[in-house]
Amino acid sequence: MVDALGVAVVGFGWMGRVHTQAYARVRHHYPRLPLRPELIAVAEEVPGRAEEAAAQYGFASATRDWREVAADPRVRAVSITAPNFLHREIGVAMAEAGKHIWIEKPVGLTAGDTRAVADAVAEAGVQGAVGFNYRNAPAVETARELIASGEIGSVTHARIRLLSDYAAHPEGALTWRYERERGGSGVLGDLASHGADLARFLLGDIVSLTADTAVFLPERARPTAATAGHARAAGGEPGPVENEDYVGCLLRFASGARGVLEACRVSVAAQNDYGFEVHGTRGAVFWDFRRMNELGVSRGTAYQDQPVSTVHVGPGDGEFAAFQPGAANAMGFDDLKVVEAHRFLRSIAEGVPYGATLTDAVHSAAAVDAMARSAESGAWVTPGISG
Repeated sequence: MVDALGVAVVGFGWMGRVHTQAYARVRHHYPRLPLRPELIAVAEEVPGRAEEAAAQYGFASATRDWREVAADPRVRAVSITAPNFLHREIGVAMAEAGKHIWIEKPVGLTAGDTRAVADAVAEAGVQGAVGFNYRNAPAVETARELIASGEIGSVTHARIRLLSDYAAHPEGALTWRYERERGGSGVLGDLASHGADLARFLLGDIVSLTADTAVFLPERARPTAATAGHARAAGGEPGPVENEDYVGCLLRFASGARGVLEACRVSVAAQNDYGFEVHGTRGAVFWDFRRMNELGVSRGTAYQDQPVSTVHVGPGDGEFAAFQPGAANAMGFDDLKVVEAHRFLRSIAEGVPYGATLTDAVHSAAAVDAMARSAESGAWVTPGISG
């Protein structure tokens, strides 16, 4: 028997749509899932947007106030896709109301915020999932298995990059994303948080790091109306960009491996240029998000001039079989969110966490905070997860 589970989405920008579509698709890809998500409520403060979402996707109710969702007994699980500065308040409130939460990264503006949400989830005894979607790619999960099995030997060093042009246009509107109080540490929370999670997912704990940051576009125009995504605001009143456009970071792992993590939101000609290269004593693995279903693999005993093979992931890799019947059939970004939705709902059904958790989010946030501290001091810093 399949049980209905009332779900809600708080914040209905692009990511709110992605979560909603994942709920709609999840049982098509995972028919044995013992829960059937029902779209109960959508909350969005921009006038008219929640009503539009309800009309398009079939939510039973729409509101501008997320607190109504927290008080709604029909809602048992909530996707939190609101702006970053609201994540702590909403996450804690939903957990305290007994709702399971699927929350986007960064979970808060600081590691302390993230720890507060994690503690609230633990105290309430609910499940908490976090939107570290890149780890869900079948090629990434396969890379992790290759590394853990010793196929490339002992890892010596790695490079993780998250370069994008979404903020590269000088006419990009000065939205909350560029404010310290509401957008936190800029690209550190937005992209480097993914990088820190990938680094730990693939290579284990980060024990120390040193970082440098920069703001390359120090001024932007304020928007004159509500915005969505990365809108432009040419001619608006100019204001300062308060948080980081770029971070470069050296990492030391508990294993002894070394790493480089680089993230930038103003990289002209880089459209979602995300990926990693991991080198070991006998080989290497390479992944590029823009070729999400391919993995570069080098292994053997040649060492010098050793070739790299392109492996197309297939039904035996990660969650690929839930989406495609044979290797080299492409999966896309939204599919990774369906994987995430399945793991979140499975966690609720079984009472055991699957996928990225609030603990993972705390580790990522601690690394991001350490990057900010290191950039300010110029010193090597040890990430702490005490909050």
